Amino acid sequence: MYEIEFLGRYFHVLAGIVWIGMLYYFNFVQTEYFKEAEAGAKTDAMAKLAPRALWWFRWGAMLTFLTGAYLFHKVGALGATMPAIWMGALAGTFMFLNVWLIIWPKQQIVLGMKEGDGPAAAAKAGLASRTNTLLSGPMLLGMLASKHLPLAGTDTGLYAALGLIVLLELNALFGGQGPMKSVLGVVHSSLALTLVIWGLLNFL
Repeated sequence: MYEIEFLGRYFHVLAGIVWIGMLYYFNFVQTEYFKEAEAGAKTDAMAKLAPRALWWFRWGAMLTFLTGAYLFHKVGALGATMPAIWMGALAGTFMFLNVWLIIWPKQQIVLGMKEGDGPAAAAKAGLASRTNTLLSGPMLLGMLASKHLPLAGTDTGLYAALGLIVLLELNALFGGQGPMKSVLGVVHSSLALTLVIWGLLNFL
């Protein structure tokens, strides 16, 4: 059983590196490049590069989620109720759903793989992608703090943190990018959100 659990953790981290690495690539590199690329280069990248990147992105998310669900079950089975892991699991679940239910379907329209309103699809996918980047900081806090950072907060802090994650996901569905429009904006927002959630889990 120890070997199975180790393999679960190994592939959870490995798949997470692929998933979040591709998420950061899309937000920090590809999106900014597309803003400046010549028409021919952008068309070629959308036809040949983006679909390959999206394949690794969505299946990395799938494997991360499945191995994470297995590990979360193991944590629950051992009676561990660390608040950080609940927060991280909720953030990670929303991020996984954003990939498969919003980003990938909308990107298929953007790339011309199926019919639809291209600009509207791009905006929706962009907001979900920015939200995933925003939530990646708290998700990582949840993964690491559950084992390596004791938190002194109460259930009130946990509920406040979970509520904040839910509100941000609602914004991904119905709101706008706000300060997440720029790369620096989403990075700073993610770091600030991580600090706020750490405060909620530790002091409230």
